[in-house]
Amino acid sequence: MNIITKSSLSADIDYRDGAVILIDKPANWTSFDVVNKIRSRLRYKYEQKKFKVGHNGTLDPLATGLLMIFTGKYTKRIPEEENHDKGYDGIIKLGATTASLDSETEEVNIKDYSHISEAAIEDAITTFIGVQQQEIPFYSATKVGGKRMYKMARKDQAIEKKFKTVEFHNIEMLNYNPPFIDFSLLCGKGTYVRAFARDLGVKLDTSAYLYNLRRTSIGKYNVNDALDVEEFCNYLEQN
Repeated sequence: MNIITKSSLSADIDYRDGAVILIDKPANWTSFDVVNKIRSRLRYKYEQKKFKVGHNGTLDPLATGLLMIFTGKYTKRIPEEENHDKGYDGIIKLGATTASLDSETEEVNIKDYSHISEAAIEDAITTFIGVQQQEIPFYSATKVGGKRMYKMARKDQAIEKKFKTVEFHNIEMLNYNPPFIDFSLLCGKGTYVRAFARDLGVKLDTSAYLYNLRRTSIGKYNVNDALDVEEFCNYLEQN
């Protein structure tokens, strides 16, 4: 595949024929915001009203890190490129949770976490390794009765719980500075890291939510090779 990274930017690339652009998504951008920004620049560059651009592996708005953006004829490859394992670095906060399971909404369900030790966290983490059923967060794009769960959640509508099969290959606690757990993990397709934070809190007899998240890898591709979205769009305008 034609992979566009920091070191492989070239004015000779024809994005109509297809390319995969590694982008480091900033915080407070949706994955679609990135797609839309790049699409608008490619429409202008090639003077086309329509231009196919897509991505694989949605990142939540508050999360940062690696997105694979597909252009032109390469958008047909998205379904076959969705099965990659994904790596993350993040921070979990103990002693509270939120409706969205991340920092988007206010803290609720305040609980004591003073009983939790590093050893207890290590023991709890090991129980997640392998294949398991994960309850899908209500703040997700999964559909129930034809409606997106996150849209229903924001309207305080009743939502039936849904589960999916996920797999954790590796989870490592990097540091514990109460109430914050720094961690890294490698997981399979479709895993909700926010749900992992919630479930880890339950295992530790407290509440918890995902305080910060950065995707570091998708398959063999690493965020260290990714381009800033504004940097890439400026390059398109100048070449």
